[in-house]
Formats: sequence, C-alpha cells, structure tokens
Amino acid sequence: MGRQDCFDHRWQCFIGAETARALHATCATVYITVRDTAKGQKVVDDILKSDPTNKAPIHMIEMTLDDLGSVRQSAEAFLKQSDSLNLLICNAGVMATPFALTRDGCETQFATNYLSHFLLFQLLKPALLAASTPEYNSRVVMLSSESHRMGEVRCYDINFTKEKYHPMLAYGQSKTANIYMANTIDRRFGTTEGLHALSVHPGVIRSNLTAHVRHLADPLWELPAMKAREKTAAQGAATTVYAAVSREWEGKRGRYLSNCMEMGLFQGKEGFDVMDEGYAPWAYDQEKEDKLWLDSLKMIGIEDS
Repeated sequence: MGRQDCFDHRWQCFIGAETARALHATCATVYITVRDTAKGQKVVDDILKSDPTNKAPIHMIEMTLDDLGSVRQSAEAFLKQSDSLNLLICNAGVMATPFALTRDGCETQFATNYLSHFLLFQLLKPALLAASTPEYNSRVVMLSSESHRMGEVRCYDINFTKEKYHPMLAYGQSKTANIYMANTIDRRFGTTEGLHALSVHPGVIRSNLTAHVRHLADPLWELPAMKAREKTAAQGAATTVYAAVSREWEGKRGRYLSNCMEMGLFQGKEGFDVMDEGYAPWAYDQEKEDKLWLDSLKMIGIEDS
C-alpha cells in the first residue's frame, strides 16, 4: 500500500487487534503498543499465524496510557527502531470509569483517551513529518465515538473538581477532545507539511470497553434495535482502516467518519434505534480546538508546536 510503518496505538479490546491484522495484510510494518505484553504477544502470534506467507514484521512496545512517563518511554522505544512513521492510529481507550486522577493529576478518561494520545503524537510528530511525501501524505487517525455528543470539552473544569463527576460526560469530553485533536493536526500541518488527520466512530461493538457499565449495557444488547446496529470487531475496524489507507482521503482535511462514510451534523434524534451517527454542533470549533491544544501542551510540558 506504499506505507512502511504503522503504529496502531494500542490494540484495545478486539477492534485494535483487527485493525492491526488488516494493516499487516497490506504488508506494512506494524507497531502495536500494549499494556499487557503476554496478551499482546498472543495477538501478534495470531496475526502472523493467520497469514503465514506475509513476512511483514509486527513489533510490540509496552505502554500504559494512564502514565505519561510510560508514553514517553514507548515513543522513545519506537524512535530507536525507526525515524519515519507513515500512519499513527490512536485506538485505545476506557469508558465510564469511576472518578480517579492519574499519577499525573488528570481525570482518568481524559488522560487515557486523549492526553496520552496527544503526547504520543507530539513525540512522534517528527517521524510522521519525515515520512510524508507529496505522493503519500502521512496520516493520524483518532478514534472518537458518537458518545462525543454527550459532552463538550470542559476547559474550565476538565478534571471535574468544580462540579460533580459524571462518567459518561467525562467519556464524551475525551472523545470530543480526540476530534479536536484531529481537526487541529490537519489545520496546522496539512496544508504545508503533508500531515493529515481524521476522526472515526467505529460503531456499536460488544467489547470490554463497557466493563464499568456492564450492569446497564448487558440488557441493552438484547434489544432488537441494538442487535440491528451491532458490529463485529472486524466491522468496527473497517472505518479506521478505510481512513488510514484509502486514497479517497489523501490530502482531505479533518473529516469525521463512521460506517466508512463522512458524517454530517447530527440531526438531534437520540435513541438506541437511531442510525444517525453524525457529529455534535461543537465538534468543529476552531477557537475551542486551539484552546485545548495550547492547554494540552502545558499539561504535558511541551512548547507550542
């Protein structure tokens, strides 16, 4: 497919594993990051076993997302192996966790789903820029969710220290932040430096992402409306892979995708049977995007870039 290095950050539940499998099938050199190296090795072995004639390597790097120090070590480990990177997929996440602050002092979902991705991008940005060519621009794919419609980025109270914590509002905030990150990457680096970004909603997939709300989620999976929307892990990975390698998105800017299509503005009808997976009115707001970018740089201790 023309891309040499792909960094699938990190195989989360099953979607990330299927994403890595699809990218490996293109004969790309794939890097995945894992919190549990034993489980990660099983994923690597399964992918290699399923396609024995494909000799493209898969590398595994250990990383814990709720620790910015671990992210820095992971980025350093990658850069020791490669100084160019064509594609960065920020896939991992948690959902509706109880309130907690990471060792870096950030709310868990904001730190895991967004801020660690932001730091990883900043550290790998030189490699992404180095790999970009006029014929094949580098890309960043940010996994968001239709649940970004549950909450804007609360720049006044990101850690929920001023107002009562709500797990799904915090989740929505983190997923809105991922859209903002993709939009800002494309605006800052797309026109002159050939580095583009898209955000993706993978769909409704039964996975351990809902572990913290399983008492609510399990009964919902039995509803006919939910069954009609449910995707397999491979189907959930499809839009990510499409955003990552399709020529259709070469040079296009800051789009929000679902079901392998660009989404428009959400029309406002909620419900488990609603097929409208459009974006919230606040998903494109340059002033808020720029503020989050600058605030995030301060959080990770990096100068504006």
